[in-house]
Amino acid sequence: MKTPDDFLSSRRAFVRNLSLGAGATLVGGAALASPLHFLADGRTADRKLGVALVGLGKYSTGQLAPALQETKLCRLAGIVTGSPIKAAQWKRQYNIPDKNVYDYKTFDRIIDNPDIDIVYVVLPNAMHAEYVVRAAQAGKHVICEKPMATTTADARRMLAAMQKAGKKFSIGYRLHFEPHHREMMRLGQQQAFGPVQRMVADNGFKFNNDTPWRVSKALGGGGPLLDMGIYCLQGCLYTKGQLPVSVTAKFAPKTDPVLFKEVEAGISWQLQFADGAVADCRTSYAENMASRLRAEGTKGWAELSPAFGYGGLQGRTSQGPMNIQNVNQQAAQMDDFADCILNNKPTRVPGEMGLRDVQLLEAIYRAAETGQKVPIKDVAPVFDRVGR
Repeated sequence: MKTPDDFLSSRRAFVRNLSLGAGATLVGGAALASPLHFLADGRTADRKLGVALVGLGKYSTGQLAPALQETKLCRLAGIVTGSPIKAAQWKRQYNIPDKNVYDYKTFDRIIDNPDIDIVYVVLPNAMHAEYVVRAAQAGKHVICEKPMATTTADARRMLAAMQKAGKKFSIGYRLHFEPHHREMMRLGQQQAFGPVQRMVADNGFKFNNDTPWRVSKALGGGGPLLDMGIYCLQGCLYTKGQLPVSVTAKFAPKTDPVLFKEVEAGISWQLQFADGAVADCRTSYAENMASRLRAEGTKGWAELSPAFGYGGLQGRTSQGPMNIQNVNQQAAQMDDFADCILNNKPTRVPGEMGLRDVQLLEAIYRAAETGQKVPIKDVAPVFDRVGR
């Protein structure tokens, strides 16, 4: 069994820089292990649901922990880290008791801790599978950061473990809870501007190697496609509300062969749909991109730009600006999952959706590697439907 410390010991640069950047049938249907008294708004009378963050990199530090200070149904209750320095800092800053602090070797003891209801896995991509499975075996509900896994085999193993545990499982797709993206879903799926004929999505940045795991095949599983490109893929899928039937793709030139020795520097791909619609997408670690999601219908268009950041999103359509207020995306995401647990409801972003996306990401890589059009087969049509 590998722990993050096993990887860290052989990658000193990774030690110094470990950080994280930025309707379907629910897996399992069990509610909490212990009986709870529900209030009218779904909260428990005695406490919020306790969340333990596994991995204290940039995303946990800069986004999730602050968001958990704003959530209404859940709270930051525990941490899992291989760094004693981080453990001490977080205990002081967030008043976390010693009994709720774990490292990667003691993680499994979380099974005996009733303070922890939800485990949020925020580790490098290749570690997601192991820690989701171990969290399931500990009897906890789980949120796993995107991408769910680096292979479909791992994604299926994670789903099986969560099903066996009978606990709820969600992927960290924060934008499903963001109002601009909810509006893009509505406009596209309900064909407010006629059937969507073309979509465009771009998302990327110039990587400076401050988080080396992102360009490590062993830890990241791939490059910008799995990190930034997945937002483009997701955006096109939930705007169109359909699966593509095929995909073509092309790798971008490696402007820095040393930095991008193990993973792609960038990639562009086109999704083709059964009705003739297409989605042209790009992602990169070699250039700063506009962060855009655009959908063009027969009677008009809708666009988000910037589209994929943690805040400051803006939207407009062929009829004018959207005028939608930004929200704390992570707080909305985690409160929604807590509500699903408290009221035994399905999550909008289940593990099956994560598996769907891993399958599609693998198809994009195959298309780029072979230079051929790759048909999309045996992928479950799992969608976040507006109005459900």
